Amino acid sequence: MTLRHGLHSSGIPVYCLSCQARHRGLCSALDPDRLAKLAKTSSRHRVERGIELIGDAETLNSYSNVLSGVVKLTKSLSDGRQQIVGLRFAPDFLGQPFEAKSAIHAEAATTVSICSFPKAAIEKMMKQSPELEHRLLKQTLKELDEAREWMVTLGCKTAPEKVASFLLMIARNIDSSVGPAASSACFDLPLTRAGISDFLGITNETVSRQLTRLRMDGVIRIENSRRVTVDDMSRLEQRCGGRWPRRNRSIYET
Repeated sequence: MTLRHGLHSSGIPVYCLSCQARHRGLCSALDPDRLAKLAKTSSRHRVERGIELIGDAETLNSYSNVLSGVVKLTKSLSDGRQQIVGLRFAPDFLGQPFEAKSAIHAEAATTVSICSFPKAAIEKMMKQSPELEHRLLKQTLKELDEAREWMVTLGCKTAPEKVASFLLMIARNIDSSVGPAASSACFDLPLTRAGISDFLGITNETVSRQLTRLRMDGVIRIENSRRVTVDDMSRLEQRCGGRWPRRNRSIYET
């Protein structure tokens, strides 16, 4: 039953009930009372592509759940060069608990919807809820595993395998309604050709050649340079050269 002011009979805002973060993300660690309390401090935002979400070495005053879209994580060198070091999808958590300042730059790679809440509110709940602290630890370990998987991709795989691995990662994660067992996918590339080449450590020309090769071989279809359709996910996975950076979607589940 829905009450006035958009509240469910449990006291939880209606929009929380269908939220990915509520079911598969950080908020799934909270009981209804704590979730209702956190929701009172939260705010939802729509962020356009290219807008900064977290600045490198910025003082952290809030955390966020990614509700939709893709967030690009980068690290900068003193001379201004940047390296894309990761991507975040719904229902990932943005922020680094226990740290006063960010260690990374986060930017909306696509139009992004996020739910933000004060850092103090989360840290207070962590003291009250061991399960919440446990979920944050699991996220940290998940991100470490993903970084190791991607090190294998960057260090050992060929250019064709790198591009296929990138496409498969996006196909599996850009749409939170598509499960890991999905046989097909359709999505817009969240990065430009230059961004993909930066992420994979290969040239723009190589990225374009490998996308063309996958298209000519019938593994993918491309429309308007950005819209990619994968009719058979298993064929794309076969091009990845063994293990690919699979994100553990059940990491938050109890």
